[in-house]
Amino acid sequence: MDPLTLGALVAFMTIFVLFSGVSVALGLLIVSAGFLLAFDGMRSLELMPEILFGKLDSFALLAIPMFIIMGASISSTRAGADLYEALERWLTRVPGGLVISNLGACALFAAMSGSSPATCAAIGKMGIPEMRKRGYPDGVASGSIAAGGTLGILIPPSVTMIVYGIATETSIGRLFLAGVIPGLMLVGLFMAWSLYSTWASGNLALLRPRAYSWAEKIEVLPRVLPFLFIIAGVLYAMYGGIATPSETAAVGALLCVVIAMVIYRLWSPRSLWVILRDSTKESVMILFIIAAAGVFSYMLSSLFITQSIAEWIGTLDANPWVLMAVVNVFLLVAGFFLPPVAVILMAAPILLPIITAAGFDPIWFAVVLTINMEIGLISPPVGLNLYVINGIAPDIPLKTILAGSLPFVACMVLAILLLCLFPELATWLPDMVMGEAR
Repeated sequence: MDPLTLGALVAFMTIFVLFSGVSVALGLLIVSAGFLLAFDGMRSLELMPEILFGKLDSFALLAIPMFIIMGASISSTRAGADLYEALERWLTRVPGGLVISNLGACALFAAMSGSSPATCAAIGKMGIPEMRKRGYPDGVASGSIAAGGTLGILIPPSVTMIVYGIATETSIGRLFLAGVIPGLMLVGLFMAWSLYSTWASGNLALLRPRAYSWAEKIEVLPRVLPFLFIIAGVLYAMYGGIATPSETAAVGALLCVVIAMVIYRLWSPRSLWVILRDSTKESVMILFIIAAAGVFSYMLSSLFITQSIAEWIGTLDANPWVLMAVVNVFLLVAGFFLPPVAVILMAAPILLPIITAAGFDPIWFAVVLTINMEIGLISPPVGLNLYVINGIAPDIPLKTILAGSLPFVACMVLAILLLCLFPELATWLPDMVMGEAR
């Protein structure tokens, strides 16, 4: 069978299997084993265990469970609420300080936890009721938190970026740095839209500052600053050449657990067990997907599907930006139905040779891909963040949350366009800190 026809068949069967309700990792293994058995014989199946476990034999993978523990220990405390309160009190003189403090808290909590659902839940529990109580429209209150939560997979440390780095053998340190400026740009776009939509609602009282005393401002800082110092320390150790990402993640995880125990009195064995249990579940899920994706990539390569697609794209002689537009549409649609980790691991082996052959920077592409995945987090039918917000505020209809999130989707699309016009937004900081890539 022609490799391109076979590739189309693989794509159809993969979609069919995943939509049947099978887990992503198991679905990838089923498709891989089926096609290898049908077209390469029993011999290829003997290699599957070696590929499966070999894909996990990487020191860099240790960063994933460590950063997840780091985020889980923070999410299990009132750190999100304290962060929200601190920003609200310190930004009180800024017009519309409440909605800005919510988005700022989302950005900072995303940097501490690296998890989009955790960011939504932690900041939304305090932010949404408070915004609604003060008269903010339900769409602004829910949409801003849903969108702000997506920053967890872009702003470092990001598990999604680690997965991309491992899948494409790209420097994780560079990927973390590449997400900083685009992440801040998205925060700015989100804030601008939130302020405009609040002003357009006609309730100008919402934009007036609320007074807090200096005592109230300083009171909350001791509970927030230690976590921020840990994030700064982790990034400094990583980029100062002191330790690898995996080593800094391990130290950061330990310090976050210790601070959660000391500041928030998280002493009970049951609470600590919950942190370790939930972190283990999420880590195993991600690592299982990584291992299964390795087998899936081997199947695509063994049957010459990846090579044939790359050659076919090369013969099209299409404009690189038209090609990038097609890739973006593909990623956007895939993000509607699959989690970011699964999309990256499935698409990276096929897309990376194509985008590098077209002259695009793989570091820059990682940021574009991640923003596409962010759009998927607030878009149906999966739209994980939408359901997290609906769980926090069940009296807000899901359609209202979706309608409030759509303008933020437009902000993300604008961010992708700006990155296409100015790729240096993603590449300048890594080149400045770590030198130009060779």
